[in-house]
Formats: sequence, structure tokens, C-alpha cells
Amino acid sequence: MVSAPPRQAPGDLLVHLRRARDHADLHYAETLDLAAIAAVAGISKFHFQRLFTATYGVSPAAYLSRRRVERAQDLLRSTNLTVTEVCHAVGFSSLGSFSARFSELVGESPSGFQRRWAAAGPPRIPGCFVFMWGLAERASEEKPTGPEAS
Repeated sequence: MVSAPPRQAPGDLLVHLRRARDHADLHYAETLDLAAIAAVAGISKFHFQRLFTATYGVSPAAYLSRRRVERAQDLLRSTNLTVTEVCHAVGFSSLGSFSARFSELVGESPSGFQRRWAAAGPPRIPGCFVFMWGLAERASEEKPTGPEAS
């Protein structure tokens, strides 16, 4: 017996799913759980889980973890940050789970990936600048503007 393919979300829900996916893309380094992402879509977390998986072919957790690994690859290629610093910068809380997931998706360890890219030449962006830029960006978002700022 052949099972039916998973159903995709109805057109009106796709907008909400895209909003939640975009939110995960922008806030990948933050602590995001299923309930938080589902809240952005305005759907219960269980319904969101089913619709997201049927629509995008991966669970929200797998999507977020893949996005974090993609960003980690960028940082490992272009900065002089340590693997541990990259792990925490992209939102993983455990170096072990980061290394395991990275190896699973990329096919080599984070340190092996970084060594391979380091052989091509020095990193273009100093790690201290990456952290400064990230902190300055967050501070400007938190700084009040308008009449209440004075």
C-alpha cells in the first residue's frame, strides 16, 4: 500500500508559514523553540509543525539547525573566530551538538572545514570586528528613537 504524499498548506496559510520561516532566518542566533516560531505564524505549534514539514520538506527544528550551520560555514570561512565562538555566535548552546550537526550536514568537522579554508589564505574579517559589529547592531536596535529618546 502506498501512502499519500503529505498535503501542503492552503494558500492563505503559506503567508503565515513564510513569515515564520523569514523570522527564523533573521533570528537564527537567538533561542527559538517551536512555540516561538509558531507564534510568529499565529498557528498552534502542533498544526504549525505539520504544515511547515509538509510545505518545506523539513521540520522547523531541522530548518533552523540547517540555517545555523550555513551561517557557521560563512563565519568559519571568512573570520578568525574559534569553532567554539562560531558555535555560540550562530545559536548553538552545545559544542558537541554543533559539531555533530555540522559534520552531518557538511560532511566534515567544523575544525576540518576551517583548516581547509585557512589553507587558502588568512581570513578577511577579524573576529573582534564581527563581535563588535554584532553588538553595535543590537545596541542600535534597542536604542529608543523619537521624542521619548530625549
